[in-house]
Amino acid sequence: MTTENAEATETAAVAEQGAHVAPEKAPSKKGASQKKGAPKGQKTAKGAKAKAGAPKREAKAARTRKGAPEARSNKRAEVIAMMKRAKGATLAEIMETTGWQPHTVRGFVSLLGSKGGENVESTKNAAGERSYRIAK
Repeated sequence: MTTENAEATETAAVAEQGAHVAPEKAPSKKGASQKKGAPKGQKTAKGAKAKAGAPKREAKAARTRKGAPEARSNKRAEVIAMMKRAKGATLAEIMETTGWQPHTVRGFVSLLGSKGGENVESTKNAAGERSYRIAK
């Protein structure tokens, strides 16, 4: 095999592989940004038409009154009430009531003690369950 044949074979192999070139960048679908301090346009829902008459605030207030549930749950208040009981509340009880994970409960209790202004006592029973109680 001559050097010319060897070079031709290597060139053909390189040509088959193709050159290493970055792919073309797709054009941006994002439009131009607004000029600083320019007034913003009014946003509306797709296909919605503005109602003549009642302002949006009144319409929103009417919707919330009609569809509002009778009693809304406040997890923070529930946990504090559980912890104010004489025995306090175990980690498992708080998790079951709120649906939180253990690290969330521990973080909440920590913040309640440090930033919430409550005096939280933490104890472990014989079974090894952690319970939290708010001292009065």
